[in-house]
Amino acid sequence: MKPSESSDIRYFRADGVCVVLDVTPPDLPRILHWGADLGELTQAELRELARISRRQPVANEPDDAPILTVLPENSLGWTGTPGLEGHRDGTCFATRFRVAHTNDTASGVVVHAEDADAGLALDLTVELLDCGLGRMRATLHNTAPGVYTVDGLRLAWPVPLTATDILDFTGHHARERSPQRHEFTQGTYERSGRHGRTGADATLLLLAGESGFRFRQGEVWGVHTAWSGNHTTLAERTAAAESVLAGGELLLPGEIRLDTAQSYTSPWVYASYGRGIDAVSSRFHRFLRAQPHAPRQPRPVTGNCWEAVYFNHDLTRLTTLADAFAGIGVERFVLDDGWFRGRRHDKAGLGDWYVDEAVWPHGLHPLVDHVRALGMEFGLWVEPEMVNMDSDLARAHPEWILAPAGRMPPEQRHQQVLNLGNRDAWAYVRDRLDALIGEYRIDYLKWDHNRDLIDPGDQAGGVAGVHAQTVAAYALMDHLKATHPGLEIESCSSGGARCDLEVLQHTDRIWASDCTDAHERQMIQRYTGLLVPPELMGAHISADPNHQSGRRLSLAMRAATAMFGDLGIEWDITGIPAQDRADLADWVAAYKQWRGLLHSGDVVRLDHPHQALWAHGVVAADRETALFCAVMMESSAYAPPGLLRLDGLDAARVYRVEPLESSRRAIDPHCPTAPPWWPDGLVAPGNVLCAHGFQVPDLPPDTPLVLAVTALDQQGSL
Repeated sequence: MKPSESSDIRYFRADGVCVVLDVTPPDLPRILHWGADLGELTQAELRELARISRRQPVANEPDDAPILTVLPENSLGWTGTPGLEGHRDGTCFATRFRVAHTNDTASGVVVHAEDADAGLALDLTVELLDCGLGRMRATLHNTAPGVYTVDGLRLAWPVPLTATDILDFTGHHARERSPQRHEFTQGTYERSGRHGRTGADATLLLLAGESGFRFRQGEVWGVHTAWSGNHTTLAERTAAAESVLAGGELLLPGEIRLDTAQSYTSPWVYASYGRGIDAVSSRFHRFLRAQPHAPRQPRPVTGNCWEAVYFNHDLTRLTTLADAFAGIGVERFVLDDGWFRGRRHDKAGLGDWYVDEAVWPHGLHPLVDHVRALGMEFGLWVEPEMVNMDSDLARAHPEWILAPAGRMPPEQRHQQVLNLGNRDAWAYVRDRLDALIGEYRIDYLKWDHNRDLIDPGDQAGGVAGVHAQTVAAYALMDHLKATHPGLEIESCSSGGARCDLEVLQHTDRIWASDCTDAHERQMIQRYTGLLVPPELMGAHISADPNHQSGRRLSLAMRAATAMFGDLGIEWDITGIPAQDRADLADWVAAYKQWRGLLHSGDVVRLDHPHQALWAHGVVAADRETALFCAVMMESSAYAPPGLLRLDGLDAARVYRVEPLESSRRAIDPHCPTAPPWWPDGLVAPGNVLCAHGFQVPDLPPDTPLVLAVTALDQQGSL
């Protein structure tokens, strides 16, 4: 990806997207176009594009029209949210950066700018990656004597007036990633997270698009603030028709104070454009799959013991469970909460990362050895950033708790936060985890984070500590992975409350939600999957009735939902009937058969006109195979629900479509009549499947139809 040779306009193109960036001195860069590829443009055409994009001043504005740069400045007439907020003891409250030099890189530019009056320098990086994903971040340097306090640094991606609708997300524990839509109006729509972690109510993406945009329709622009601490993302539109999507870290008062020669680097603000939400989503998937630590081997089926035994750890019971897991094809056994000293309930023990001798007199070795003898990997639950007040650690080092001097924050889930910004606390956790991983050759850590950072002060300095805590958590994860090659870490945070692109640079999987109810998980996974590809999204088959909701759901519904993620089992299967265990083994086998596709293909979400029918799938990059799932999420006013169109297939090829056998067995008892193609499957050209569709059975609510799609030839004829 190379810029044009123009000295003042940079033109980047990748995968149907382009960014036209005006880096003409002296002002900071401004994005003239971010969106659909404009094709080959000459230097003269780029300059003309810049000229025709510049607006004229209107009544009651500065005589020179305000300029919107990627770090918006009030000194250029911008009266919206400023890109940089800060001061020197009340002075230098606004900046006027001037570009000193610009360096081209393989995927973008790095611009160095200075404000001599404020004593600041700025290194601003703007990139368009090969997958068509844009991103920006900035490093601010204090170049003058004295302290400069940073109150906020946000970077902005402009969007056109054609973006009339906003889609963002909210939620709470066990119901993460709930969508909400509204009009993109004048003013500022801000989504800020002050949980000290990403948050269950965080907007995974902030999307703006054409009226009524859907998964496969309409132009869509979206941004994501890649940060696991406090953060902000906003959509802003002025009366001058200028609109931006912007983001950055949300800094607490006095949290970033730069002394002379010190610097602060903002999070990456990612930007994705496409026609339809799926196109926006696919860029994030391709970006994550291209990372050096992305999975290169099949993801192991995980068996987690939490909902099977909770805190009731017993070697015989757990080895029996391990035997049952291995018998149905599980490839990794995870020992969850309850293995360390004093941990018989959730009110004690956090921080005392030693195996409880009262429960495990020989350590974990008997269980670990048994698990490995069955051919499974071994994983362990930890919550390294937290501490119970009823623990040896808290009694020995109360000064290690993240709290303002003189008071304790309110407890949440009977715990406080261990201040990893304290070097001694960080070193203690590092040493204990190093010792555990080394002794037991642990393959996988389920890394939990079960409370918000409320009143998050550093007792020694009296300053806010969310930024330092976030950086320290990343550093701890990086240390463990570097010291123990092959170690995988799952980001769990009361379920899905730490789900962002930056934590995925340090971990290998997201636990999407503590709610394992498959009906609820359809929505949670549908929208978590906009950012997170299936192989990085933990999805487990759990018990009936569900432990969180009490809902009764068939094994087919629970399994078909989980198989479109990184599948696991969270269920005491030792006492279930033999037929249920055999059916479960069939679903695990089907997942293994298809996981190569599920964890590499393009995710497709179907825009069915019937709102009760949710359908999605994964299509191989070569369009040879696909796996789709359709579920009636509620009873319908229509029976049958009408033609189902597939999408993402090759219009010129012929495909066989047939239900998975395990899915067929689950549907047949509930559908005494079915479409004519049902007994033997159907064969049709891709253009017929995509543009016309086919009748599906009259599905009862929460009964999934899983369809295998296989190309027969390349001639496009029967």
